[in-house]
Amino acid sequence: MMFVWDKDDLNDEQVDAIRQPGNVFLEACPGSGKTRTLTYKIALELSKLTDQKKWIVAITYTNRAADEIRERIELLGVETSQLWIGTIHSFCLEWIIKPYGIYHDKLKNGFKVINSYDSEDIITNICLGLRPQQYITYYQCSHFYTSTGLNITGTGGSLAASVLETYHQHLDNNHQIDFEQILYFSYELLRNKVAISKILSNLFSYFFIDEYQDTKEIQYSIVASIMRANPSKMTTFIVGDPNQAIYTSLGGYAISHTELESLTAALFTPMSLDKNYRSSRKIIEYYRNYNVSPSATSAEGREKNYQSIISYDQVTHKDDLVEQVSRYIEYNIDNCEISENEICIIAPQWVHLASLTRTLVHRLPQYSFDGPGLVPFSRDLENFWYKLTRIILTEPSPSMYVKRLRWASEVLYDLDIAMVDTAPFTAKELLKSINSISIDEEDGITYLRSFFDELFESLDVDYSLYPMLQEHYESFLGSTEDRIDRLRRDSEEFATDIDAFRRAFKPRSGIKVSTIHGVKGGEYDAVISFGLLEGFVPNFNDSSNESAKKLLYVIGSRARKNLHLISERGRMQNRWSQTERTPTEVLQCVQFSYDHF
Repeated sequence: MMFVWDKDDLNDEQVDAIRQPGNVFLEACPGSGKTRTLTYKIALELSKLTDQKKWIVAITYTNRAADEIRERIELLGVETSQLWIGTIHSFCLEWIIKPYGIYHDKLKNGFKVINSYDSEDIITNICLGLRPQQYITYYQCSHFYTSTGLNITGTGGSLAASVLETYHQHLDNNHQIDFEQILYFSYELLRNKVAISKILSNLFSYFFIDEYQDTKEIQYSIVASIMRANPSKMTTFIVGDPNQAIYTSLGGYAISHTELESLTAALFTPMSLDKNYRSSRKIIEYYRNYNVSPSATSAEGREKNYQSIISYDQVTHKDDLVEQVSRYIEYNIDNCEISENEICIIAPQWVHLASLTRTLVHRLPQYSFDGPGLVPFSRDLENFWYKLTRIILTEPSPSMYVKRLRWASEVLYDLDIAMVDTAPFTAKELLKSINSISIDEEDGITYLRSFFDELFESLDVDYSLYPMLQEHYESFLGSTEDRIDRLRRDSEEFATDIDAFRRAFKPRSGIKVSTIHGVKGGEYDAVISFGLLEGFVPNFNDSSNESAKKLLYVIGSRARKNLHLISERGRMQNRWSQTERTPTEVLQCVQFSYDHF
């Protein structure tokens, strides 16, 4: 049955974009209902599918965004069995690397995917091996691939090139590939084996790309290879905001309409969503100071006439930062009647946020906080044991059943890839086994180790016999222990009990604490941002004014009502320097009548 929506669900711009035939290139300003438009368009195309062998593919920047869009579509009552949605890395692994890796010289004898923690560890050890004769760090070796090969973005020069050559030789010797190679090897397979592109183009009826401004050149090339193989049978819908292109140091860039047409050899209809339903007129007028790409954003939401407070503090010392941030929090809650769930604290780097979050918890015990300093492990959705842990530490409930069952199916799929015989059990049986296990242990790491052992004993599987599972096991627990050690260096009070582990998977509540990159897609009544200093915003790896503008644009456009900016004093250039970091130049140059606070 064709999906239809209620008259008041969408505005005219959104309806036009959804109903536009053919390929669409959609620019969407913050708060314009971009995700809603994308969700309804996917739902419509799913409802129109008549061929059971066809798929609709949606590429999102994060797995969190993929989960959100899938759940929205399911709530609309549309069947999602023919929808594949996830990150470009997951897409390449599932649709290109795993089925066709035998046709690539570096993959044909088998491979294991390593995560970012493993990659950092290997490169760091190579760097340490060069000392004391030569000094270089992991961060000086940052890199990404384009369709023409390796691009080193770190400051290590020829020494970084040598380190990366050793690193890639290590991966090759151990039949390992990292996230960057997933993309490059996928591109090489499509380039060298044109039949693969032809097969995929016959499988996909629609290709959606979200947040195109954060897409890498090699990712565009991968999609273009599939499109060019069968342009009459595959349609593409691409959406994003070039002003929010904040991943340039990682290779992301906002492709132009004409560039995309040239790359794909296809015509795209350019369209835009210019109505902001999120922020007040004052907030919009402020963050438009940081436009890199022209936009005609207008305030259309309930808060458009809200008398926003926009402040900029260049006086507070970093040692007094907790008190100043607490003051902003209390003011917004007590005087503006803003709930704690609608406040967000943003900084350039999570290391600044971790200790601040824990200090705020003690300073403001009456409020809840959702931040990186309270979570014992980072999200690593490519790691088997992380996926399993997500099920283990999520409370069984009717509302979570469908999601946990889908996660169980993903775990079985990974077991199958690891060469484990999964025929004896189904996703439902796996879930039942997990739900039946009870571990009497308080320490989080010990709890998980015991749970893993008991679960696999019940499945009659010795996971130590399977190289992929063993490597993922060591990586997951190693990275978790390393993260805990780093967090404990900041605070001895950091909790590592099993309840602290479970909090990582509970629905988030309280005052949000996030990096600039992590807050993309979010919206809050009040935003408090600190660390607005040269070397942080913009980052030393991408020190252009354009980069700083995009970061400030993202910060400002998260706010509905109030915005508080801080360039604190007392942050030194480095641990040995006596020179303070200066406020972000682009921010200082903006002529604006800030509110005194």
